[in-house]
Amino acid sequence: MISEEIRQKFLTFFEKRGHKIIPSASLVPADYGDEGTLFTTAGMQPLIPYLLGRPHPAGARLVDVQKCVRTGDIEDVGDNRHLTFFEMMGNWSIGDSTAENGIGAGYFKQESINWSLEFLTSKEEGLGLDPKRFYVTIFRGEDGLPRDEEAIKIWQAAFAQAGLEANIAGEDEVVGENIRIIPLGKEDNFWIAGATGPCGGDTEIFYDTRPTDGPLVGKFGEMVDSFRLIEVWNNVFMEYEKMPDGSYKPLKQKNVDTGMGLERTTAVLNNVGVFQTDIFAPILAEITAHSNQDDEQAKRIIADHLRTAVFMLASGVGPANTDRGYILRRIIRRLVRYSDKIGATDNLSEKLVDLVVAKYENFYPELATEKDKIIVELKKEEEKFRQTLAAGIKIIDKEFAGKLNEVIDTAENMTSPLLTGEFFFNLYQTYGIPLELGLEEVKNRGLKLVKGIEEKLKTEFGDRLQKHQELSRAGADQKFKGGLASESKQVVRYHTATHLLQAALKEVLGPEVAQRGSNITDERLRFDFAYPAKLTDDQKNAVENLVNEKIKADLPMNRVELPKTEAEKTGATHLFGEKYGETVTVYYTGDDVASAWSKEFCGGPHVSRTGELGHFKIKKEEAIAAGVRRIKAVLE
Repeated sequence: MISEEIRQKFLTFFEKRGHKIIPSASLVPADYGDEGTLFTTAGMQPLIPYLLGRPHPAGARLVDVQKCVRTGDIEDVGDNRHLTFFEMMGNWSIGDSTAENGIGAGYFKQESINWSLEFLTSKEEGLGLDPKRFYVTIFRGEDGLPRDEEAIKIWQAAFAQAGLEANIAGEDEVVGENIRIIPLGKEDNFWIAGATGPCGGDTEIFYDTRPTDGPLVGKFGEMVDSFRLIEVWNNVFMEYEKMPDGSYKPLKQKNVDTGMGLERTTAVLNNVGVFQTDIFAPILAEITAHSNQDDEQAKRIIADHLRTAVFMLASGVGPANTDRGYILRRIIRRLVRYSDKIGATDNLSEKLVDLVVAKYENFYPELATEKDKIIVELKKEEEKFRQTLAAGIKIIDKEFAGKLNEVIDTAENMTSPLLTGEFFFNLYQTYGIPLELGLEEVKNRGLKLVKGIEEKLKTEFGDRLQKHQELSRAGADQKFKGGLASESKQVVRYHTATHLLQAALKEVLGPEVAQRGSNITDERLRFDFAYPAKLTDDQKNAVENLVNEKIKADLPMNRVELPKTEAEKTGATHLFGEKYGETVTVYYTGDDVASAWSKEFCGGPHVSRTGELGHFKIKKEEAIAAGVRRIKAVLE
């Protein structure tokens, strides 16, 4: 079964069970309460305001396939499991079926678990997998919270329907005959976005990929580590709220949040690794046809990074030296490096873009719309990177000229202060030159690496790289967290001010201004937009004055839900690269959406009146990428 079939089966299955299909949100998070993150990293992020209690225009039962990017494990890409871009299929219950929540008929554990097993095993409507090959984990209870007995009973009944006995593993967490339910602690089976907020236990569904190895008996964790058991689905049951004092109380609105990776599911269903699926096989074949080296890992990295770059560029992200632009630049440069490593011929990237667009354009039509621009941006960034590489090679020439004879016969007697792992790490960090290429360039200048030297350099470089990655991951935990973001009063004020800023920019600079991202904290707003030139002082003053004029007018902030086509007719601004459902929410200034000065597709939240904002002040305006500007502003 190919990936398109799986994606459509998933959507159809849940649509028949009362779910409304909603489109994927943009890879660039905006307007759903998680604006501090660089990319959408999970299916739940665009639904944050609704998980917190806001009614969703499409109702309480939702199903989607969400574009996601995660780069925390980028160094592991190429191992046939890790990816930077992926699609997350999810079905949602926003609010349970109790009458008092006013949301409508949702569902909780019973329906969620039963439908999961039904979709996985049904030959008519689902994937037709053998129920005997499934094992599940549940929350065993911890930190004063009870074991999820309800989930256990539901799973036992569901397995019984399939003719299977499902006993519970003991504290040793050993699976064996008739043991299919493994209780695990908070680290494995409890979901919470941050330090406080909505949370709850989850149940993860694992599939035995190698039944021919014999009966599955042994430690559950060891079976997962050996990749015999592969997680295919996770159902999160939000039923508690963690308070600032560390205690938990029942959550007023119960939610179900599920996630099923399309790439992993395709691999499991076809009993192959992710790079052997229909998603990557044509891309890898094209790479092989245009290379002269048989390096499977390098080819997988190229395939993964090219696909990710295409989706990022289609979402309006451009290469830059900070934030999401830096992530894109790093991915493209790794793509170029590995293409060179396998001797890839010219125009490989353009051919691969064609393959990716052809694969996804029916489901993500923005890829076809942006294809020409994507190819141009890739070529430009590759050219810039080659110029940077050339600058790095000049550093090697300068630093080692006439000094290679200082290196003598053993690593222990090496006297050159230049030949260190730190030197090669700096080349890598500043110019993107990997250790192997740096060593090769040094060798080309006459250095003979004698016994022990190369190993010593690799160890030093590896130690320095590991420290760098640890620092990067610590920062990424903040930038890529998938949490329920702050909706503090100050954040709400800045969110509303961002709407006024965009309207003012369009009036002063022209309608070609288009949002390329935003970041809001309690201290300031940051707004990225497409515009080809630096703003003059007069332009900045005009924007500032216009925003403050609307604040002084104390206009009401109103919202209206409209069919998407009607909302578009009002002229409301909406995000570049974003796909919207049939019904959208438009926030606007004034009493009438048709004549409103500022109007945008947005999930909120906003202040009641613009007069609540105070005085708007632009602190900085700068370029962050070709054709993309950034404004930082505060409310005083």
